Amino acid sequence: MKANKNEQNLIKEIESGKYKNHYFVYNRKSTDEANNQKNSISYQRAENTRFANKGSLLIAPVTIEGFCVNGIISEKHSGFKEDDDVTISNEGIVQYRIDRPKFQKMLQFVSLGYFKGVVCLCWDRISRNKGDDTVVRKLMRRGVDFHFVYAIYDDSSSGALHMDIDGMFSQHHSRVTSEKVKLATRNNRDKGVCTYRAPIGYLNEGNMDNKPFDPERAPIIKRLFELCAEGDWTLSDLARYANKEGLTTVPMRKRRTKEEMLAEEDETVEIEKVSLPIIQNHISRILNNPFYIGKIISSDGNYIKSSSHEALISDELFNKVQIILKKRKVSVHYDEKLDLPFRGLMRCAKCKRTYTPYVKKGIQYYNARCADGCDNDFKNFNFNFIEKKLSTLIKSLYFIEDELAEIDARLSTEISMVEEKRQKDIDGIERRKKRIREDLKYLNTSKLILLKTGVYTPEGFLDEEQKLNDELKELQNREQVSDEAMHETMKDIVNLSELLKNVVPYYNFANPQQKEKIIKIIFSELYVSKNTLEYRLQNGFQCFENRFSTLCDPTENRTLISALRRRCPNR
Repeated sequence: MKANKNEQNLIKEIESGKYKNHYFVYNRKSTDEANNQKNSISYQRAENTRFANKGSLLIAPVTIEGFCVNGIISEKHSGFKEDDDVTISNEGIVQYRIDRPKFQKMLQFVSLGYFKGVVCLCWDRISRNKGDDTVVRKLMRRGVDFHFVYAIYDDSSSGALHMDIDGMFSQHHSRVTSEKVKLATRNNRDKGVCTYRAPIGYLNEGNMDNKPFDPERAPIIKRLFELCAEGDWTLSDLARYANKEGLTTVPMRKRRTKEEMLAEEDETVEIEKVSLPIIQNHISRILNNPFYIGKIISSDGNYIKSSSHEALISDELFNKVQIILKKRKVSVHYDEKLDLPFRGLMRCAKCKRTYTPYVKKGIQYYNARCADGCDNDFKNFNFNFIEKKLSTLIKSLYFIEDELAEIDARLSTEISMVEEKRQKDIDGIERRKKRIREDLKYLNTSKLILLKTGVYTPEGFLDEEQKLNDELKELQNREQVSDEAMHETMKDIVNLSELLKNVVPYYNFANPQQKEKIIKIIFSELYVSKNTLEYRLQNGFQCFENRFSTLCDPTENRTLISALRRRCPNR
């Protein structure tokens, strides 16, 4: 608690501007060149602090756990790799993630003006990728003072060129190193050299050309294959046998936690290697690995004969084990999905995950595996719950007697409004008909002149005449819309409401599959959240949700009425 309080007070001092004339010292050990002496943390620390003292640059007396000690920042991270994710906002702000946590925090401090600048050995210790390179250059243009022990970049075109060249060569060096490693690995793989860690039963002594047997583990591995070939040993039996014989995994260093990575200031810190007991998954990987018959994975992913190690078991024994393992590998496939109603119809209202049906003790339930962070705690319910909710929901959709009376009262008003609009359409249609008749008349009276002067060919004249006749016929059909058709629109809505009302008793006595068919006709989406049911209606039924706000498409209503009648033939 006291340490946290001291750190909070330190942050307040930093934000107050107490260290605005001080510098950070940044040291980075590259994971790309682990054996390079210039790459060591101790070498960089000594050179950077000597340079700062010689140039009277004040190193910030600041110690923040997981970040710096007395103003000196040290981290082990590749400066070449960068995150590919990028976000561009509507305001033109470009954001991307900096992979180096200490480097990111350092830039954040200096960008806010809390510290004057940074002392670093050379440009490639700061960055070896274009993204981080761009951020550093922008900060330098804003006045952040970066000092490099091995280079001086003056404020001129030649200084900028010098910086460009150093940045270019640092990135090029990393690319060349990466290409050389990949090429050497591919060539060695094709020659049968094992370039990766050998599995349990072999020793990894740092020599790719020689992977000798592990004198303690190899005999036990061979015995595991022999026991499996007998056909009576399961994987769990073999795992118990292996543990009884004292077989463990090869000692390996555990992956460093984020706290360990941030707290590490000295490259001499060693992470202890640990061995793990053998479990069933280890046995499965061992028995399926062709490495034990003297093969390795080539550059194209195929197994080839190895020049780095000898076979532990014979091909005959390995093939026999594969046959036994294949017989035990049983996959369950259903010819068709279980016929459970409402499958795929209901979703969580929060994360939109589907509720999946299942049967337990003869009762049908629905369960949703919601996404992480979803606050919907209603993840499980039975069929009766949702069936009753839907029945109540259908009852609330159709028009009651008072609403039907209101429809009758408003029918004449609605139709008069539609009639006014229709009359305007008829006037427009009549004008278009008049123009077409005039064009037809002109064609008939001037037919000979038009053909002689070459305005129309005989075929073109006939096509034009047919086109005008077709357009006239279409306008005449549109003109035939009557008051009776508009009355039918409202009647369709009332009929649909009556059918919905009649569906309720049929729904209550229908079997689950019939209920599902009815629900699919009426609802397009169903969302469950806690004890509530949200829904969206199919096109054509939305008039019952919005009541009198819209007039439905009569064609669409007739289609849905026909569908309901097919489901309810006795109604």
